[in-house]
Amino acid sequence: MKRYSEEFKKEAVRLAIEGGMSQSRVARDLGVNINSLISWIRKAKTTRGGEVRETFEQENRRLRRELAIVTEERDIIKKALGIFSKELR
Repeated sequence: MKRYSEEFKKEAVRLAIEGGMSQSRVARDLGVNINSLISWIRKAKTTRGGEVRETFEQENRRLRRELAIVTEERDIIKKALGIFSKELR
């Protein structure tokens, strides 16, 4: 099992919360398991006096960005499916 420094974890959490990218993207870019990143985020949110605390507004902005990305990905898949189904007819 790979060990990460506390500084690395804090930076990963900061990127996931404030970086404008989805948690899965941050995890993939850093080469970290998504479940580990989620665990670090939960720990940071529950740590009293911790450096990283996600406010409701930050969480709302992050979730809206993630929704926009997922919606765009879904629309691309729908369009591709339509193109491929036309070719099969």
